[in-house]
Amino acid sequence: MKRLVATVLIVFALLYASTQWSFEVAAQQKPENQPGTKTLTLAGLHDRVTVRRDERGIPYIEAKSDADLYFAQGYVTASDRLWQMDLLRRSERGELAEVLGSATLEQDKQHRTLGFGHEVEAELARASAATRATLEAYASGVNAYIDLLDAKSLPPEFQILQYKPKPWTPADALLVGKLFAEALSNTWRLDIMRSAYAGLPAEKRAGLMPEISSLDVLVVGKDAKAKSKNARSTQPSSDANTLSRETVLALARDQETANEALARVGLYAEGLAASNNWVVSGKHTVSGKPLLANDPHLQASAPSIWYLVHLSAPGVRVAGVSAPGGPGVIIGHNENIAWGMTNVGPDVQDLYEEKFDPADAKRYQTSTGWRDAEVRHEEIKVRKGFTDSATDTVALDVTVTQHGPIVFEKEGKRYALRWTALDPTVNSADSAYLINRARNWKEFSAALESFTAPTQNIVYADAAGHIGYHAAGVIPIRRSGDGSVPYDGSTDAGDWIKYIPIKDLPTLYDPPSGIIVTANQRIVGTDYPYFLTHSWAQPYRARRIFDLLNQTPKLTADDFRRIQGDVYSIGHFSFAHETAKILRPTLKPEETKLAELLSAFDSWDGMVNADSRVAPMLQQMRAAFRGRILAAALGDDLIKIYQWSNFDTTIDRVLAEQPKDWLPKEFTSYADLLRACYDDAHKVLVKNVGEDESKWTWGQLVKVNFRHPLAAAPLIGLQFTVAPIPQNGSGGLAATVNVGANVSMRLIADPGNWDMTQHGITLGESGIPSSPHWADQLADWRAVTPRVFPFTEAAVANAAKETWVLEPGK
Repeated sequence: MKRLVATVLIVFALLYASTQWSFEVAAQQKPENQPGTKTLTLAGLHDRVTVRRDERGIPYIEAKSDADLYFAQGYVTASDRLWQMDLLRRSERGELAEVLGSATLEQDKQHRTLGFGHEVEAELARASAATRATLEAYASGVNAYIDLLDAKSLPPEFQILQYKPKPWTPADALLVGKLFAEALSNTWRLDIMRSAYAGLPAEKRAGLMPEISSLDVLVVGKDAKAKSKNARSTQPSSDANTLSRETVLALARDQETANEALARVGLYAEGLAASNNWVVSGKHTVSGKPLLANDPHLQASAPSIWYLVHLSAPGVRVAGVSAPGGPGVIIGHNENIAWGMTNVGPDVQDLYEEKFDPADAKRYQTSTGWRDAEVRHEEIKVRKGFTDSATDTVALDVTVTQHGPIVFEKEGKRYALRWTALDPTVNSADSAYLINRARNWKEFSAALESFTAPTQNIVYADAAGHIGYHAAGVIPIRRSGDGSVPYDGSTDAGDWIKYIPIKDLPTLYDPPSGIIVTANQRIVGTDYPYFLTHSWAQPYRARRIFDLLNQTPKLTADDFRRIQGDVYSIGHFSFAHETAKILRPTLKPEETKLAELLSAFDSWDGMVNADSRVAPMLQQMRAAFRGRILAAALGDDLIKIYQWSNFDTTIDRVLAEQPKDWLPKEFTSYADLLRACYDDAHKVLVKNVGEDESKWTWGQLVKVNFRHPLAAAPLIGLQFTVAPIPQNGSGGLAATVNVGANVSMRLIADPGNWDMTQHGITLGESGIPSSPHWADQLADWRAVTPRVFPFTEAAVANAAKETWVLEPGK
């Protein structure tokens, strides 16, 4: 009892301390509560820097040199997002358990195994002088802010967890890029999945892992009838890899652990599908100038993974979003060009089943003979308890072969991972600096030659009226096969012999159509000569965007905003009408509720609004249909490792064609299957929403939750809690353009008038719950009304609500 009372008292004390932060630090560091201009002297600056903030707390940083610009960006970002920055780097370095305890130990083990902490140090050593200077300046600015903090002025999370952040290093900024690589290019578990499905009939495998759909919106090339894309797929023999139930479960747990780690920091992207972007030329707009839109899709989090910033110094004036912890602008515009990104999702990871010597655990076979693996000894600190910051140490030995670290081993099989993100010789941090300063298509294209982050579909528009597209990144070419199943590590068959030349990556400039759309769909036709991936996202979002753009002869920013907020579901609309067509002839007189539902399906407009009464039943029936079809095809075990976002197109085909070979054997017809799915859906809705069917709306079933890692902590977590809100739109199954909770920011760039560019994030600029900018952008995010983001000198001056003057000190 005494221990419980003591714990409660500590909790209340910490809660009090965290709420005190808002008053004490506001007085010391936060000029937004003071009128006029505030001057602050900072050692490390070379000259005066002016930082203005607008009504949303967005910083507009004006410096006289690059060094001071990025120093100030580091300082200002840390003042808003310091704990988030520390969380991001701890996640990638495998140091979460030191502050969050044993619950994150397995995630730390995964990251220590990958070795990102070592990789970024090697990458930094190879960086250009300009890149290194930028990273060092940014780190110095972060550390200048850290140095001003004491136990009472630390952000609340540090006070609650009772630790102070270590100094920020230049390499820490590179870890942010590795987080995006994890979220957007992590496919190695698919290789094991595909090999496990080798015993299935070829037609069934093709249906389980479809690549091509009649809804596809290609960006480059066309589909050549004489050449089958699937023909290039590596097809293993039927006994290539029979997985035991224990192996399947271990792989599923490993995937879940990785997903949880990404979700905690707001970077989980389901099926690697993350984002919409499009650009139209002036011939399609009212203004006669191009318009560009982008809305990246990542896991909802508190705070947002993005941070709005405006940077100005001789040679650069750029605005957009950065990732907390890294310098420059990732997505946005400068005085001449705008750009937006979505994930291509190419296969840049290969697995190698290594043959180790049974008599020597370090010795493994290669194509040139036996070799000793490197064994890296890691020590992970694990916090003892929530109120006990003392740590234990857990040892971890990581085995690294010529291909990379052993990332998965079970029942005698050991798989090494080769991944572009783990090779410092092909990674560069130069591109952001260069893109931010590019003035035209030629300079933009040159900047992308150094783009080595996860391969992106990058759309482009400029003030001169041009539009364009680049797929940018590092994509390997194998000696044989395409890496879609594990290679035998003892041979050279899976060697990466080179990378797709930059000039040969998909590119488009001023297309005659004047419209370019990407939404993670298949971007190239079968005539494209290189292998990118077999796994593309559903084509629904891209098709809907393309159709909407073509419906309006002359488009405006308001039209773009309506498209970003569109919640029409191509997949669900099709499912509703096919279901009604199949079930109506079999209706029995007593099935009045089902008859009413089918009538609602027939009259439904396809919109997945928060108040929709049809969408919840459709979603659950489709999920049940999908689950029963997959269970019949794969069985109870193999279904646990199944993941293929484009399978929804197979669902559409199966329902429309009703093939016998996909019908689960316990049913005699698809009508019977759909009745069972109706019963399944009813049970789920009763369980999740309640018995009262009048409350069965989409917004009651699906809510937006912006989760903070400490929100679940008793009492203390209340300050980090953002109340759930009913969701508009659907992600996952039959996704809509507006995927709801996973829309992480919205940009509508206007090269005809940069001051009319609209940009917004999910919650707000600040990571401090007591700040007025903790959630002041939420209403605009929910309403799909991103606000104007001032750009020119006059517009910035007019928008300023407060000003910091940062002076150099000793």
